[in-house]
Amino acid sequence: MTASPAHHRETAEAALRWVLDQVRWDAAGPWVPESVAVDPLDGSTDGAAAGAAGGAATPPDGRRGIHSGTGGLALLLAEVRLARPWTTEEATLAAAVADQLRAATATETEVSFFDGLAGTLSVLLALGEPGAEAVIERLLALATPDGWPTPWLEPPTYAPDARICDATLGTAGVLLAAAWAHRRGVPRADELAAHAAAVLLGEAEETADGPRWLFVPRRFRDTPPTEMPGWSHGQAGIASALAVAGSELGRPDLVEAARRGTERLLALADTSGGGLTVPRYVPPLESGDDPVSYGWCHGAAGTSQVFAALRHAGVADVGGHPPAHWQRAAFRSVRAAGVPARLRPGHWDNDGQCCGTAGVGDLLLNLWQRDRDGDHLAYAVEIGDALVSRAQGTGSHRWWRFVEHRAEQPLLPGVGWMQGAAGIAAYLLRLARLLEQGPDAPAVERADTWWARG
Repeated sequence: MTASPAHHRETAEAALRWVLDQVRWDAAGPWVPESVAVDPLDGSTDGAAAGAAGGAATPPDGRRGIHSGTGGLALLLAEVRLARPWTTEEATLAAAVADQLRAATATETEVSFFDGLAGTLSVLLALGEPGAEAVIERLLALATPDGWPTPWLEPPTYAPDARICDATLGTAGVLLAAAWAHRRGVPRADELAAHAAAVLLGEAEETADGPRWLFVPRRFRDTPPTEMPGWSHGQAGIASALAVAGSELGRPDLVEAARRGTERLLALADTSGGGLTVPRYVPPLESGDDPVSYGWCHGAAGTSQVFAALRHAGVADVGGHPPAHWQRAAFRSVRAAGVPARLRPGHWDNDGQCCGTAGVGDLLLNLWQRDRDGDHLAYAVEIGDALVSRAQGTGSHRWWRFVEHRAEQPLLPGVGWMQGAAGIAAYLLRLARLLEQGPDAPAVERADTWWARG
């Protein structure tokens, strides 16, 4: 271990200051750009001038979401509150984000964890704000017998009213949020969870190795489907949601479906050398993209979540071993790949929560809090040190530049949770706090991770 908790915290606070300085306000409340401009002369950033150099002069789509919007800032503020009292500025922003989410609930039609109602539910619960019951009612009102339509899935690739199964954009995300709300005592959350679980069970395709779930069910596609085994858009996330919901609802049938789905996952996995990786796509894409990854979204770190979920649900054996065996194997593969080192162009060029370094570290801290293995903490510190060393900035501001695959200018500093400074700052704050307080320190209880710490 090298950098001290104070060093991690100092960088995190400077990143928080930079994030707060990017917040803009309009009649609908606060918003942030997905990324901001960098001054070519001194390397500083100027949120107000962002539109001229690749940022945004108007609110982006998903302005309230967890992925890149104010919902993600709320998760950062929830972490800040565990480290120290909020400033007046921070308390004002947290209240405004909650107000904004509550005001939009009655008309919101997007249901996803990233940018919709499942995310709204998660944020309100993380902040301890009222409004969760209204979100449950809205999700129930939008439900159809086979799930929730996704309007942006359009012909000719997808049939009208196509559904998504996954944990970030689709039904499994609704299930994770509903199970968490049920645990927190929100009325009718159990009803919502039961409906989402029934939809997922109905979408399973049986294989010789166990059930599989496609990102979009086969009947909604005119082209051959691609199977994505990982957390964000595929098997690991869906099986995790079923395991957690089965545990919370007292539904052993859901836990068994999750266990069998994980058997299918293991049939696709490379477990050589005591590790565990899964392919990003089955069959592989013709584009030549890396066949495997290591982050939260599609990689081994995120895949480990399904084994944490099975542990939470009391499953003793999957694929011939306890779930903890496979959880550790996944991180063995992450470390063997060299994360967080930048080994070659295209290998590990992202430091965010979604696809990169901070997301791996956050999951490692969950595992350390559960198993108290010092090697996991040492690796989490190594990751934190790398993030500190890669921080850029001037004065009291820090930010990160890394490849964001969807961005037109992929190296612009990101602001939000999944691909920006907010998510990285939250990880560094948490790491500093746990180094000082130990494995029993509290954590922000998010719908996508609360069950991973034991």
